[in-house]
Amino acid sequence: MIINVMLSEEIVITTINKVGLLADISVMLANEGINIEAAVGYEIGRMAKLMLVTNANLKIVAELKRKRYKSVKETEVLMVELENKPGALKVVTTELKANKIDIKHLYVTTSAGEWSRMIIQTSDNETAMALLNKYAENAAK
Repeated sequence: MIINVMLSEEIVITTINKVGLLADISVMLANEGINIEAAVGYEIGRMAKLMLVTNANLKIVAELKRKRYKSVKETEVLMVELENKPGALKVVTTELKANKIDIKHLYVTTSAGEWSRMIIQTSDNETAMALLNKYAENAAK
């Protein structure tokens, strides 16, 4: 059920929430030719938090800072490619639970096809990647 697991970086933007915030950032990304591979956003009181995985994080982090977004940082996450079928999330979460690895946050994108992509941050990304990659290796055999 697990196809591939790799380390990745996620851009975390925390800023005052306003109508059109995501539109402004989306325009900035599109103008730079940067693709959003995964995204999640939510409101916390008056603040907005956006987490993005792109194909050119360094370029967009510099641009966001130039545009005066004050709280922009990159955090390490795992990008897990899964078969898009029932039980895929169960495999990931039960393996992490069995090894006492805490999930800090996760979000999933799917395609109309046979795969989905999970972005996950854990208490131990390196160990989680090694554990989950065993499933990918077994599936490839």
